Amino acid sequence: GMFLSALNLVREKELGTLEQINVTPIRKYQFIVGKLVPFWIIALFELAFLMVIGKLFFNLPVLGSVGLLFGFASVYLLVVMGAGLFISTVSQTQQQVMFVSFFFMILFILMSGIFTPVETMPHWAQKINIINPLAYFMRVIRMVILKGSGFSDILKEFISLSVFAVIILSLAVWRYRKTT
Repeated sequence: GMFLSALNLVREKELGTLEQINVTPIRKYQFIVGKLVPFWIIALFELAFLMVIGKLFFNLPVLGSVGLLFGFASVYLLVVMGAGLFISTVSQTQQQVMFVSFFFMILFILMSGIFTPVETMPHWAQKINIINPLAYFMRVIRMVILKGSGFSDILKEFISLSVFAVIILSLAVWRYRKTT
């Protein structure tokens, strides 16, 4: 989500079509929503596909609500795609986007608790993890799929990620306006 949404806007810059889009009567937020929705839908299809693979080939038990998981994934995707759009507003080339996106993706993955529990990380790393959207998503995946947690159990993570989504999308829209 982060990589593709960032790359998409910078490609428009490089091709020169962004200037043409900017002179149309479409509002900036409408343009950004139009850029986000296709990748958002694709990512949700990927999640569905991977859940089917997990169930069929690995007999993954899904104890919680699949709808709840997809709802939370939708908010998570808004955060990472908003971050991608923000990255694209501060980048001039696709190469810059790739470098910055991969840097943050690797950092988020390593710090998310996928490979090592967050609780065993140094105190400073645990504090930095507060701004890692993937850490929230991984925690909720474990809670919903493996423990059968409900919405009240993930409310803290949902609120945190929702606030993060509003902030990062607002920054992306604001920054996009500053660059046009």
